[in-house]
Amino acid sequence: MNTQYTAVVKKEGDWWIGWIEEVPGVNCQEPTKTELLESLRITLKEALELNRDDALVAAGEGFEELRIAL
Repeated sequence: MNTQYTAVVKKEGDWWIGWIEEVPGVNCQEPTKTELLESLRITLKEALELNRDDALVAAGEGFEELRIAL
């Protein structure tokens, strides 16, 4: 699945800071824009995996997974 997200980035002083617009809590800061984008990718991936794991644990047994497209 090739899902795209929006990174909001800006240079502030000596640092690049950024957020993933669609996922609250995914934010990073790095000394270069390239490093920032890689950190955002890693942090987004980890957040989505953690959220998925939490959802499956909360569902317990007997659940069904369905894909929903926007």
